[in-house]
Amino acid sequence: MFCGEYSHNLDAKKRIILPAKLREGLGEAVVMTKSVDRCVALYPRARWESFTAKLDALPDIETRQVKRFLYAAAFETAVDAQGRILVAPNLCAYASLDKNVKVIGVGDHVEIWDEALWEAENNAENTADIAGILIRLGF
Repeated sequence: MFCGEYSHNLDAKKRIILPAKLREGLGEAVVMTKSVDRCVALYPRARWESFTAKLDALPDIETRQVKRFLYAAAFETAVDAQGRILVAPNLCAYASLDKNVKVIGVGDHVEIWDEALWEAENNAENTADIAGILIRLGF
């Protein structure tokens, strides 16, 4: 399980050092794609395969837009010897990633956020709304 929040920087080549605590669970290669939020989602290869298998099993007529959104942006990259990954240019543009970023664990995957967008997302969170969601889901 991925958890935690880490402050990092993208270098001039759009590489980021993955936090050591998250790197181990991600493995040597990760799949990155757009998230429905304005961030980049990173998946360990095995988790990506199970996620896409579930998506591919659904009727195309209902999932074609979702598949286009996720698959067109998907990019597989290896973690280098320094623990860095290259963030694809299209994903940097989508998520407004420039220099200061937040890397967060989200259970089964990791997200990379522009620092300002992440702070805005956190400030927008309403704990009463989150509590209502948890109650509705049976927690």
